Amino acid sequence: MDHFVFENSTKVYFGKGCVREYLGGLAEVYGDTVMLCYGGGSIKKNGVYDEVAGILEGAGKKIVDFSGIMENPTYRKVLEGGKLAREHGVSLLLGVGGGSVMDCCKAVSIAARYEGDLWADFWEKPGVFDFEPLPLGVIVTAAGTGSECNGSAVITNEELKIKTSHEYPVCNPRFALLDPVYTFSVPKHQMAASSFDILSHIMETYFSEPDEDNVSDDISEALMRSVIRNLRTAIQNPRDYNARSNLMWDATMAENRMIKLGKRTDFMCHIMEQQLGAYTNCGHGAGLGVLHPVYYRHICEAGRKKFARFASQVWGISSEGKTEEELAKAGVEALAAFIREIGLPTTLRELGVTEQTDLKEIAGSCPIMPGSYKRMTHGEILAIFKECF
Repeated sequence: MDHFVFENSTKVYFGKGCVREYLGGLAEVYGDTVMLCYGGGSIKKNGVYDEVAGILEGAGKKIVDFSGIMENPTYRKVLEGGKLAREHGVSLLLGVGGGSVMDCCKAVSIAARYEGDLWADFWEKPGVFDFEPLPLGVIVTAAGTGSECNGSAVITNEELKIKTSHEYPVCNPRFALLDPVYTFSVPKHQMAASSFDILSHIMETYFSEPDEDNVSDDISEALMRSVIRNLRTAIQNPRDYNARSNLMWDATMAENRMIKLGKRTDFMCHIMEQQLGAYTNCGHGAGLGVLHPVYYRHICEAGRKKFARFASQVWGISSEGKTEEELAKAGVEALAAFIREIGLPTTLRELGVTEQTDLKEIAGSCPIMPGSYKRMTHGEILAIFKECF
């Protein structure tokens, strides 16, 4: 294991009924006004909004609604939220939703307390905090990003066509409420895409140095097996509590910084998908499902030993009669087969990318990440995009 420093400040409350049990008491320690942040309104249809609002009102809180947070939250939406929070003297942000809502809320927590150029000072480059962001709590309704236990927020600047993130531990939610029952209403296709995002987060860490025996890789293999097993179960029965609860905790474990300890990490595939999303607004998990097998075919030889281990330890593929190269490639193809099995798109065309989409411009806009087994070039990224088309 390489050296590291670890801390995670988010307090997690997990399990059926945890919102009813804990939210009122948690809200009491903050001021009078809570900004309730959510997406397109599904929480009003499934009863979650009424339950949360009732608890807050019972605790004597005034509620300010901030709705309409989109799948790929925009910088414009962040500024809108910051302005609303300042105008109403909000003392607590409460994000109710999945990763997009949580990411947007983290950025809003900065925007509400910062008077300068938020994009230039915190998203174009790492920001410096000489102030405390507005406190944030989250209630997770869709398992996937693991955003509930980190300070990372992915934001899209529509004008600049840049989708990017920074990790700010000071923006970690103060508390996270994870009731797996809240995920039951997520449509099956969205559950599959979000769950693949979990798997992607783990793979982006796993397929990086160091490759010597280490605890982080051992945990990652167990988590990948868990995601695969429980997603298969949840697709067959979306109301299987055990499977949905396992997926929810898999998501948290994938991005609470635990498995990244001592690892270099890759995240090149995430960068490629983020820029595709900035130009086309494609769904994040689905985009990753299209890109990952092709990207891994490009880097498999450079990381042959780890890909062979992936094949045997995660997919249970026997090494008998196979060279290390053959075993490594079999692992990548097992991943591709799983993506087809769970019904995710396998081409960019299925995501709405057309012949008119300037793939060369998108490829050229991708920052080159240093952690990949094989250092990408913009030319090779373009080749990957074309193979995915």
